Amino acid sequence: MIEETVTDTTQTGKHNRRDFLKTSMMLSAGALMHTNFVNMIKIDSNTNTDENRIIIIGAGLAGLACAYNLFQSDYNVIVLEARSRPGGRVRTYRDLFADGLYAEMGGEYVDSSDKYLRKYCKDFGLKILPAKQYDGVYVRGERIPMNDLKSGKVNLPFKGTKGGKLFAQEAAYIQDWIKKVRSLGTSSAEVQALDKMSVADVLRKGGAPQDIIDLYTYTNATESTTVSSRMSALNMVLANSETSAFSENTEEGRILGGNDQVPKIFAKILGEKIRYNRPIEKIEYNENRVTVYFAENGKRQSISGNSCVLALPASILRSIKIDPLFSDSKMHCIRNQSYGHVMKVAMQYSRRFWDESGSIGQRVFTDTPLRRVYHFSIDQPGPRGILLSFTSGSDAERLGRMNEKRRMKIAQETCAEIWKVAPKYWEGGVTKYWNKDPWLKASYSVAGVGQKDFRKILAKPEGKFHFAGEHTSIHRASMNGAIESGIRASKEIVKRI
Repeated sequence: MIEETVTDTTQTGKHNRRDFLKTSMMLSAGALMHTNFVNMIKIDSNTNTDENRIIIIGAGLAGLACAYNLFQSDYNVIVLEARSRPGGRVRTYRDLFADGLYAEMGGEYVDSSDKYLRKYCKDFGLKILPAKQYDGVYVRGERIPMNDLKSGKVNLPFKGTKGGKLFAQEAAYIQDWIKKVRSLGTSSAEVQALDKMSVADVLRKGGAPQDIIDLYTYTNATESTTVSSRMSALNMVLANSETSAFSENTEEGRILGGNDQVPKIFAKILGEKIRYNRPIEKIEYNENRVTVYFAENGKRQSISGNSCVLALPASILRSIKIDPLFSDSKMHCIRNQSYGHVMKVAMQYSRRFWDESGSIGQRVFTDTPLRRVYHFSIDQPGPRGILLSFTSGSDAERLGRMNEKRRMKIAQETCAEIWKVAPKYWEGGVTKYWNKDPWLKASYSVAGVGQKDFRKILAKPEGKFHFAGEHTSIHRASMNGAIESGIRASKEIVKRI
């Protein structure tokens, strides 16, 4: 069981006497391998020649998907990864909790439309379980059952809201823009000009009271890991015009047994094609080849190839020396791509009181510092269970400035507000603040004000270089988007070579 809280090892590298934050979580090969893909594993010793070698930087889902697809087609690939594990922002904590419980501290949900991720789950024999939808709301000190909110029996305590729903309250204040989108088209100059305005600006001009802007911060801005004053209004208007905005009815799922199984299976198949603990320091290139310099056991090493896939976030790429620089537009986007702030908080309790009579619910939407608080252990045995929190934007940034002890104190106090009996069953917890992760220094990419063209520019190949990562995908800020971008990059290489 959890006995005390300590700082995340990805930030300090320290462990307590009970090794509370163990980071070596690789499962055995036999536990991961499914009979449908055992025969996919290949052995290839052609890794020492520069000829036709494709260097992939980053072993997150984007880099892994790209390498996997190229490797399966007999291309000579090598993956360089700064971390000691695969997966990037996919991070499942396992050994930290009692009774075999685990928690997703990074990418979590699999939407019903996530066809790329779902395909690999099927190929790898992984089951996707439906996630519980929101069944409770705790805002401004009021506990509201979701059924009462949806039925109109209770309204949100925010001025300017309409009954019957939680999300999309902003839609009433952008109807003129939605009409323009449908009459003029998304590519019209007037509609595209929305990119120069923030969500907060457009809502104010539409007559929205401050309460609506505040509520948006806790609804859709939370999903985007930022605040409304930094979000492009264009994306918000287009999402509402296409009825594709996130809502309390969005269907989501989770991978049974943990999301980290996907990158681990990719990594098992790729085997020695992945070189861990090799942070990139410099990239040089000319018409003939690409040379990548990286640190290995304290020494600078290099490797050359014919092509290179940069499957790492712009927040890290901008710190790597590139000679010569990419195009001006590409470098501008790399240097300025917006990212938000995100923190996950996992809390272990000895009893699942959130399932009991009188509880507000198992998945609760809040305006507290924890934002979203929900029962994570729905597919795991009791009596213990884990409440997981997803918080972002200004709240994540504020918590991120605190030490672990202070974060956990706020988490305990917040859960006690929502469930009065919570302190009785508290056992411990852990946080993960991605903006302090040395190999990310951010959360997910955000369509910031004035950045409507960034994604396309960041995704566009330049010479021998191809670009992947969720920030380059049409399915931004998702595991599915990362995989999609890796597949796209692999297809670009096949076409070019």
